[in-house]
Amino acid sequence: FRMPNSFGKRARTRDLFARPFRKHGPVHLSTYLTPYKIGDYVDIKANGAIHAGMPFKFYHGKTGRVWNITKRAIGVELNKVVGNRIIKKKIHVRLEHVKHSTCRKDFLDRVRANEAEKTQARKDGRKD
Repeated sequence: FRMPNSFGKRARTRDLFARPFRKHGPVHLSTYLTPYKIGDYVDIKANGAIHAGMPFKFYHGKTGRVWNITKRAIGVELNKVVGNRIIKKKIHVRLEHVKHSTCRKDFLDRVRANEAEKTQARKDGRKD
């Protein structure tokens, strides 16, 4: 006799939602005090210690944009590949399960450096 497969919401998530080694315990206050604005890029990373507002396992590790902000959660819009098409999905996730993404960091650093170069060139009288 063999046990049947289980197909629940958290099926096959033993390692996915497990807390890292020596990272158990309560959530830091900075998690709740981090400001989010509409349009920000965020990474969805489910925290297994907080069951409320946890995203479905598919969304773990995905990056999306903030489209809505509520008291305890934020709405994230992201793309999901279904068959041969890409569907825009809008989900609400509690703050414990999201963090600011670094996907635009290099781009913003480059823009800042270019602007600094431009202002320096104007000061020097160059027309680069």
